[in-house]
Amino acid sequence: MKLDTPRFDKARVLVVGDVMLDRYWQGATTRISPEAPVAVVKVQGSKDSPGGAGNVALNLAALGAAASLAGLVGEDANGRELEASLGAAGVLCDFHRVADKPTITKLRVISRHQQLIRLDFEEPFTTDDAAPLTARLRALLPQVDAVILSDYRKGALHHVRDLIAIARALHKPVLVDPKGADFNIYRGASVLKPNLHEFEAIVGRCHGEEELVGRGRSLLQELELQALLITRGEHGMTLIPAEGHEQHFPARSRDVFDVTGAGDTVIAVLAASLAAGVALPESVALANIAAGLAVAKLGTAAISGAELRREVQRDGGSDRGILTREQLLLAVADARAHGERIVFTNGCFDIIHAGHVGYLKEARKLGDRLVVAINDDASVTRLKGKGRPINPVDRRMAVLAGLESVDWVVSFAQDTPERLLQDIRPEVLVKGGDYGIAEVVGSDFVHSYGGEVLVLSFLDDCSTSAIVTRIRQQSA
Repeated sequence: MKLDTPRFDKARVLVVGDVMLDRYWQGATTRISPEAPVAVVKVQGSKDSPGGAGNVALNLAALGAAASLAGLVGEDANGRELEASLGAAGVLCDFHRVADKPTITKLRVISRHQQLIRLDFEEPFTTDDAAPLTARLRALLPQVDAVILSDYRKGALHHVRDLIAIARALHKPVLVDPKGADFNIYRGASVLKPNLHEFEAIVGRCHGEEELVGRGRSLLQELELQALLITRGEHGMTLIPAEGHEQHFPARSRDVFDVTGAGDTVIAVLAASLAAGVALPESVALANIAAGLAVAKLGTAAISGAELRREVQRDGGSDRGILTREQLLLAVADARAHGERIVFTNGCFDIIHAGHVGYLKEARKLGDRLVVAINDDASVTRLKGKGRPINPVDRRMAVLAGLESVDWVVSFAQDTPERLLQDIRPEVLVKGGDYGIAEVVGSDFVHSYGGEVLVLSFLDDCSTSAIVTRIRQQSA
């Protein structure tokens, strides 16, 4: 399955569900309390972040999607903090404030990357508390492409049947992250995403893949779902669609620090991908990749669009190699997001020789990523004359992409790479040969924003033109 990162900025997703504040206290543990056999944590830092449905919305915003969130909070400082934090991340919050209930807050005490204890501050919301969310859903639905119902059994989704019916009547896909012992309340949803424990609590213990898929299909038909996605921890994910064969997605091999919030990441990426027009299997594959990134982080950490794109590139072998101009611009943006320095060079590279290899190796040392832009065949002919290039552009690019020092290869149709330079704005522009700095095309532009321009020498007696001349003389 070939994956491309979708245009998440085109996706509009509404999240409705249980909103909560995740609070973390972190510190060192060096002794046992004299009062009781418990560890003493010297708190050295704290962090607050949106949890539950809030973390789902935060993941959507981090991907670059337009995220809206409807939920219940108390009329308290924690509720105001949640709204401010989510708003700062770009989430449109439409909260109903309940006067006599606290904002759900979970406090985790952590030492050495391990949770020692969790303390919950909450009171369940009633059906009356949750009733206003139905009106909020109706108001927000026309502006979104997909809906996520994030159920933590805290009361926000008391009217989940109505919410599903309203959304489906407007032909909006509804993805549900379920909870509890009654999945009938989710009847008619587009995609139901239980984890294996939640799934087996409904259908019974499954002994083997065949039994899991069989019971999954029965549940899918009973609840009139379009698809069932079962997340299975270290065993990956299993997608069972209403039409077609089941598919299994192996878990990504990573060091697991914390699974907190990984399910939120999965459903956020799944919904955003579907909303961006990606097919269901490819959307699940993207969500599976994101889950691997999420569990490698501590706490409820959102996965950015840049992180996911980079991982998709690596997974598809496109972290290095031949790119289109559009792919290159995305790759450069991701590299910069990770603090990497871009080096740019260009040329015809008609016959790759030792001078090129040595020059490109030295150029790569000047930064973290080396972009090699080469003239296409027509522009080489204009520059070098009839009979050139010796090698067509696809072969020249393939050879360059195979060099260890080269990260990305791109072609251009103009006689000079000035348009590419203006798009990429490299930190370093390098040219090989006997040029003066002022003769390097684009040097004035690169200098204008503080970039460097360098000329590196080829090995003695190495040039494509000289090689071509010798070949022709010997042939004659």
